[in-house]
Amino acid sequence: MLNTKWGFSLLGLILMVDATWGLYFHIGETERKCFIEEIPDETNVIVHYKVQLYDPRTGGFMPSSTGIGMHVDVRDPDDSVILSRIYSSEGKISFTSHSPGEHVICMSSNSSAWFGGSQLRVHLDIQIGEHAINYGEVVQKEKLSELQLRIRQLLDQVDQITKEQNYQRFREDRFRQTSESTNSRVLWWSVTQTAVLITMGAWQMRHLRKFFEAKKLV
Repeated sequence: MLNTKWGFSLLGLILMVDATWGLYFHIGETERKCFIEEIPDETNVIVHYKVQLYDPRTGGFMPSSTGIGMHVDVRDPDDSVILSRIYSSEGKISFTSHSPGEHVICMSSNSSAWFGGSQLRVHLDIQIGEHAINYGEVVQKEKLSELQLRIRQLLDQVDQITKEQNYQRFREDRFRQTSESTNSRVLWWSVTQTAVLITMGAWQMRHLRKFFEAKKLV
């Protein structure tokens, strides 16, 4: 068992990790950054974000002004637009997937005039499935007891596991179809090459035979 000192250290580390942002990237005034998330169907996605402005005096990043915002586009695997709107410098983006597969999330600054060519740092924390559910709000809204909340969490986890398994089956089926299509194309390409070689060989033999017959007549 962990002693008390290590227990508190581990707890502090967990809290520190939970408090940090998942990732960040830098973006210029005319840039558009996109990233891909593989998401099962009918799954809630929440993206918490925060934009910071580069400070040339200190060489670091400071909180952005209220005028700076991000234009966000979200497209599903069929390239249909799920979400397209302008957000402020800090907040939450939420959407629900309607088909399984790769969803493309693109972000760009709303205007270059706001920060005069300086670089922006965008922090992201992406939460998918049951991780996107705010159980604190659920408890207040539905007046759940501790046992009811735990049951609700378990049900959400089971539901998400089922969606993940269905998505894995979808990926395997798509991979199998792609493999069968590729193998079929390779087979027909080999048959075509063989047919072309046989045809060319027959054509060459025919002309060589005619050539030798003509030589004999001479």
